[in-house]
Amino acid sequence: MTLDSHDRSMSAPPEPASRHRVVGIIGGMGPEATVDLMRRVIAKTPVQGDEDHVHLIVESNPKIPSRIAHLIEGTGPDPTPDLIRIAANLQRAGADALAIPCNTAHAYADSIRRAVSIPLLDMVGLTVEEIAASGHTRVGILASTAVHNAALYARAFTAHGITTSLPARQEEVMALIKAVKRGDTGIQVQAALGRIALHLADQADVILVGCSELSVIAAGITVPFVDSLDVLAQAIVKFASEQTAAER
Repeated sequence: MTLDSHDRSMSAPPEPASRHRVVGIIGGMGPEATVDLMRRVIAKTPVQGDEDHVHLIVESNPKIPSRIAHLIEGTGPDPTPDLIRIAANLQRAGADALAIPCNTAHAYADSIRRAVSIPLLDMVGLTVEEIAASGHTRVGILASTAVHNAALYARAFTAHGITTSLPARQEEVMALIKAVKRGDTGIQVQAALGRIALHLADQADVILVGCSELSVIAAGITVPFVDSLDVLAQAIVKFASEQTAAER
């Protein structure tokens, strides 16, 4: 008895599901930004079905001590122990790399790297590299005051010969960040961010959205900009889709 082509196709073993390296997300800073990153990873991943999506292990922990309180006000506890604990837990759970959807938390990136043996997909470094590769020489930065105080982006851009500008009223940016943390992501806050970006664009070739809360409301920006959360999402998809040496 022979099988026709239809029978052979029906009896053939199924194709193996798409394989991805696993990425662990140190999230909750804030929760809205963490969910937004996951949405972006999903949107950027080419798929035919559920099994083609990236395997993410996410700890969304809004109880991590405030980075702003620690870095700006000098009153809050150091979040480093919590960040290290979460990073180690994600590695033990099977993560092949880590990502943090919070620019300010990258002030603690070196401590996290020393605590684990897997790479950290550095949102700050990746964003600076993308902008530098584009040839821009003047960047306007929309970020938290803690990011500016820690000079996370300023130092990295200086190393590439890129000058940076900040909004005239940084307190307005902080007010928008706090609005998003309260759950206000509507048209009014989006428009307010758009106005700040428009004024800053007079001093820059491109705007950098360097705060993941601002990424959530970046739809209001009408001038050329690079969104650090979008850069991180793309890096996660790229890393997860690359074959390991054992798979080649």
